[in-house]
Amino acid sequence: MNVDPDTLAAALNRLRRAQGQLAGVIRMIEEGRECADVVTQLAAVSKALDRAGFAIIATSLQECIVHGESAELDKEKLEKLFLSLA
Repeated sequence: MNVDPDTLAAALNRLRRAQGQLAGVIRMIEEGRECADVVTQLAAVSKALDRAGFAIIATSLQECIVHGESAELDKEKLEKLFLSLA
C-alpha cells in the first residue's frame, strides 16, 4: 500500500481504537446492557472505521494528483473505494 507513513500510522491507531470499542460492544451485549448504550458505542465504532478509511483514501487521492500516474484508472478505483465507505 502506497500511503504516507504518518497517515497510515494514524489510520492504524483509529482501527485499533475501533477494535477495542467493538470488543467493548460485544461485552456490553453479552452483559445485557441497555440498547441505547450499545447503539451509542456501535456508532462510535462505525465513525472510527469511516475516518480511517477516509484518511487512507484521501492520501491516495493526493498521491494521484501529485504523481498523475494512471490517473483515470486510479480515479475509478478510488471512486469505487470511496463509495464503498458511504
